Amino acid sequence: MRKLQTAAGVSLAAMLAAGAAQAQQQAAKPAPAGAPPAVEEIVVTAQKRAENLQDVPIAITALTAEALQNKRVGNLVGLSGLAPALQIKTDDNAANPRIFIRGVGVNDFNPSTASAVGIYVDGVYVASPLAQMAAFYDLQQIEVLRGPQGTLYGRNTTGGAINVATRKPSDTFAADVAAEYGRFNAVNVQGGVGGPIPILGGDVLSFRLSGLYVNDDGYTLNRLTGNHGNDADRWGLRGALRYKPNDRLTADLSVSLNQSRGGSILTYNRSLLPQTAAATGPDGLCAPGFYTSGQCANVLGYANTSGNLYQGDYRFEGRDIVNLFSASATVSYDLGPATLISVTSYQRAARNDQEETDANPLPILSASYIARQETASQELRLQSNGKTRLRYVAGLYLANDYLNNNSQYDALRALRNPTPANPTGADPANGIGLFGWPLHQTTKSYAVFGQVDYDLTERLTLTGGLRYSVDDKSFNYVSEAENGAIPIFAFQDSKTFSSLSGRAGVQYKLADGINLYATYNRGYKSGGFFSGQTVNPADLGPYQDEKVNAFEAGAKTEFFNRRLRANVSAFYYDYKDLQVYTAVVRNGLPVQLFTNASAARIYGGEAEIQATPMRGLDLSLGASALSAEYKDFHSAAADYSGNTLPSAPELSLNGTAHYEHDLPIGAFVGQVDFTYRSKIYFDTANTARLSDPARTFVNAQLGWRLDQGRYEVGLWGRNLFDETNISDITPLPSLGFDVISVGQPRTYSVYLRARY
Repeated sequence: MRKLQTAAGVSLAAMLAAGAAQAQQQAAKPAPAGAPPAVEEIVVTAQKRAENLQDVPIAITALTAEALQNKRVGNLVGLSGLAPALQIKTDDNAANPRIFIRGVGVNDFNPSTASAVGIYVDGVYVASPLAQMAAFYDLQQIEVLRGPQGTLYGRNTTGGAINVATRKPSDTFAADVAAEYGRFNAVNVQGGVGGPIPILGGDVLSFRLSGLYVNDDGYTLNRLTGNHGNDADRWGLRGALRYKPNDRLTADLSVSLNQSRGGSILTYNRSLLPQTAAATGPDGLCAPGFYTSGQCANVLGYANTSGNLYQGDYRFEGRDIVNLFSASATVSYDLGPATLISVTSYQRAARNDQEETDANPLPILSASYIARQETASQELRLQSNGKTRLRYVAGLYLANDYLNNNSQYDALRALRNPTPANPTGADPANGIGLFGWPLHQTTKSYAVFGQVDYDLTERLTLTGGLRYSVDDKSFNYVSEAENGAIPIFAFQDSKTFSSLSGRAGVQYKLADGINLYATYNRGYKSGGFFSGQTVNPADLGPYQDEKVNAFEAGAKTEFFNRRLRANVSAFYYDYKDLQVYTAVVRNGLPVQLFTNASAARIYGGEAEIQATPMRGLDLSLGASALSAEYKDFHSAAADYSGNTLPSAPELSLNGTAHYEHDLPIGAFVGQVDFTYRSKIYFDTANTARLSDPARTFVNAQLGWRLDQGRYEVGLWGRNLFDETNISDITPLPSLGFDVISVGQPRTYSVYLRARY
């Protein structure tokens, strides 16, 4: 099967000798009827203004709404592998995505740790990791910006940024609906309706209302109950208004609600403590060939003898409940030579996750993750209009973020020994008890920024930008046991983190369709305080800002009357004080650490190619070659110098073949796409058992369009070869097991779409 999967991926890659930035359906400027076939123009807003992708000196992958729908991208994790060197994973049903671009990302799942990749929805920074897994629906486009974006986007973008644009109200009536039913009794219904509101007359006021409902039975079997877990149960609702009384003023208001009540993640338990000499590996843990032999167990003696990653013996089936609310107002006023833009937002995220962490029938470790985060922000920008010789963006940014966490771990309940003097039997010194770490953090952020592009000649453009940012953080933390009955320590501190980031670049149009660029970017990720569970106040920090000096050169080209588009880039990163999450064993117990690595070096190259060799056929291929290593990284656990960064595959590929052909009645629509990545490590130590070999995932869709595309019916399948889908491995060797998080196996569905 592995050979067949690899052969399929390689064959498809060879067939897609020309591929693209994953935006083969972009309809920004559709070709006139009868025009020769050509790749379509892609419009992006990566520099805060609408520009042709080929004119922007940034490595960008753009995915349109249709491309996202055809690839079944339902949330942020669904983007994994769809852009070169983009890897996204999560250990949760509805929160805490961990995003890596070119090997840059953070493994920490605790709520105060910001991602190294900024997520923006309609220009609003989504600060809370609790809110970043909100469902994707009724979207216009997604842009993946690779490389530091410290000037126009600011803090926490050392890896890059992901721009999500939702559909806006229009002055013409439009409606659409899509419904699917498939494996695991999966139901997915989404749609939207919008148009003018005549109460003010004309096209002054318009609206759009959209929604989503997703439900399935789940793909993991609990052998103890016969129930299935890792199920989905979520809905979303978004309302938008546009007020445009004249050609100068546009005001957009958006309000959205999202709720997820799916099952808390059910993982696979891999037993690690050998019970026989034959099963003992050189590290003292279970040898790989004996994991399911019955000769290895956890600390309480449970041995998982099944190799089926989608089954387990779970003593309870929790819920991962996430409630999200967001509101934003974007107002732009055209002053003539420039436009003044105000972006105001408020976001609230609340989570209650009751997790059976140990994935076994004995009470070793369970978790209660309860957190709430609120963020209010204001951005004000003044930016030039049109393609003038001097173009600029200048702005101010303010934000206030409040985090409240009241999470707990229940550890080794089966080993407690209640006595009259100690009725709970808790023993915090030996890690036996109910451990909590209530905390509060307030962050006040300020920034001033600007970028200038100046055309020295018709072909040569210089770019310069700076951003000064300040993050003022106040942190209050309590470590306790048995709901506060046993205090361990209290910690209170505050610190101001400030940083200067910027950009310098040169762009040269060698010829029509050939655009060369070279850039230097300095990015940073704000320092802070660690928000995980600990009994040692020294673990809380503060840790320092992460800083990167990034150098990149690239070419954006189009050939053969725009039948072929080829964009390539090469990059080199020099990191200082890289922020790293590690899990270590201290005094026989698992401990989380979040520290600054001394340095890291990252370099590589990427290519995105798109071709339209004939009418109706679009081919695309994206590729990345990457080297990402720590330099001089000595942590409290070990020396990690020279190790590969987590989730940094040396090679990754993605490709699509999309074909449409008219039939006597309607039209045929077909698509095959794949993603491939080489071996990755899930931990900083590059432990062999905490790695995953190369994987290839192949998907396909067949459809039939009727009434000039108004209706479409068809079927699709994901992970057609049922490739093992491991998203993460969390080591808990002191408790005698690893937990393996798995994504969906092979899935399939029938679908119906209608547009009016």
